[in-house]
Amino acid sequence: MSTLDQIAAKLAGYNPQAMSADQVTAFLAQLVQPVTEVQQLGLFQALGRMLAADIISPISVPPHNNSAMDGYAFESSQLKPGQGLQLTIVGTVLAGQTWSGRIQSGECLHIMTGAMMPPGLDTVVPQELVTRTATHISLPPDTLRPGDNCRLKGEDLQQGQPALHKGELLTPAALGLVASLGIQTVPVWRPLKVATFSTGNEIMSLGEPPRPGAVYDSNRYTLFGLLTRLGCEVIDLGVVRDEPAALQAAFEQAASQADAIITSGGVSVGEADHTKQIMNQLGEVAFWRVAMRPGRPLAVGRLFKDKLASSPFIERTDSSGNESKSTLLFGLPGNPVAAMVSFLAFVRPALLRLMGNQADAPPLLQARSTEKLPKKPGRTEYQRGIVSTAADGSLQVKTTGNQGSGVLSSMARANGLIVLAHDQGTVQAGELVNVMMFDGVI
Repeated sequence: MSTLDQIAAKLAGYNPQAMSADQVTAFLAQLVQPVTEVQQLGLFQALGRMLAADIISPISVPPHNNSAMDGYAFESSQLKPGQGLQLTIVGTVLAGQTWSGRIQSGECLHIMTGAMMPPGLDTVVPQELVTRTATHISLPPDTLRPGDNCRLKGEDLQQGQPALHKGELLTPAALGLVASLGIQTVPVWRPLKVATFSTGNEIMSLGEPPRPGAVYDSNRYTLFGLLTRLGCEVIDLGVVRDEPAALQAAFEQAASQADAIITSGGVSVGEADHTKQIMNQLGEVAFWRVAMRPGRPLAVGRLFKDKLASSPFIERTDSSGNESKSTLLFGLPGNPVAAMVSFLAFVRPALLRLMGNQADAPPLLQARSTEKLPKKPGRTEYQRGIVSTAADGSLQVKTTGNQGSGVLSSMARANGLIVLAHDQGTVQAGELVNVMMFDGVI
């Protein structure tokens, strides 16, 4: 039994002729192993990369008690229920400054946001809540509670605690957090190299004159956009004719240069085409019908370097000097929407895992369908949807209309995919449905 068969056999209810979407996801989670090469990058270069180690805070954040407001700092034991309070202003402390004097009972300091709280003072009244003269402020009764508007040392992060964890995505907020700790560089996993090409004699490259029965290639451009948004280095190998020598050369070149290969077209189950023959010749590849719509045909596996011994392309080694033994392979259907949906449902999560990401999958949003969505149980459906805000402030969603797998314009109009689960039946208008949003992905 091959390694792929062994992994697939662990899945409950596994049927190699009709994999469920959940089974494919589970299979890929076991198949994919993250990269191991680490780079040390400055913060301006690290956006969108995955952390290769925990970031341990070298300081407490904030580093001292400080004011959360422009106002007046004082000691809270002077607050009495039902009683107002009058305090004498004895000085001003600005952000970045310290106060070295002593504060007596009945006194306060005018303090700015972020300024260090002097010892003994624990509460700040916002300046708009007081009545002020040149030398005094007055607080109405029951205006504050002890400790109000004072940010305590370490309440955000304690020194020695993890600020970010290995496998987390470095978002703009994460970069700001790291910078707030005084850290200049971070360890990240190296970016993935992903090779893509389209297959088929009917596929035309841009610039070619139209010819009967042929269509212009769109999949390379959508995949380029999806992979670039993911932070991958894309190796575009163009359109490859369905000819054994050309296909073998393309696969060998891709396997020698990339961590993963994504092809579109030529993977229909039961079809005796050259693409599948070359895939099996150079590696270990499983071909499935996935119980999904749009999509269904999918190839997943690995191409092995030891099967490319005669190839002129296998000189590549990784940065540690060790030649990679295999390259992940994803063969997507040729229809444009089916290719995109298969990428979003299966390939993107697998590549994130390969990149070292350990976060959970983004949550699906729920929106109320404005129309009836016919569906039979037994397959997962991904319908192109447009999410908007209803009059009552809740989310609502409608389809883009024609859901054909070749209607790429509907994908461009959609802002998410309505995800109807494997066992789910027809959805009535007004029912809640799950939605996979596109923002930041497409």
